[in-house]
Amino acid sequence: MSSEPADPLRADGVITRPSPYSAPETVARLEAEIARRGLTMFARFDHAANARAVGMTMPAATVLVFGSPRAGTPPMLEAPLLALELPLRVLVREDAGGGTFVSYQDPAFLAARYGLSADGIGPLAGVAGLVGAALSEPR
Repeated sequence: MSSEPADPLRADGVITRPSPYSAPETVARLEAEIARRGLTMFARFDHAANARAVGMTMPAATVLVFGSPRAGTPPMLEAPLLALELPLRVLVREDAGGGTFVSYQDPAFLAARYGLSADGIGPLAGVAGLVGAALSEPR
């Protein structure tokens, strides 16, 4: 049994949700949802594979970096330091108990941190819906 909470957890500006799928399937579902929404996949970091490449082991941990320059540019114009946080990222990881979790930065935390207006936070808020859609049952 996993030690992670069943409900989304908000801590230090990060939201973590359990996934009912394996880590590879969760990554694939997120990639499919990113593509379905017409977003750009900028990078994919497979930390576990990188660890294996240097003779080390770690549970699955993959970061997907994605977004839309059309959506992300206006908030960065409003708060230039927001460029440190964009494009958006999600982490898919396994814990020691074999549970899979998806984590991403809380858009409300980013808005408060960088002083974004309600309009400025709008483009960032879609990450929750994207993750929710990827973790839901097939339609």
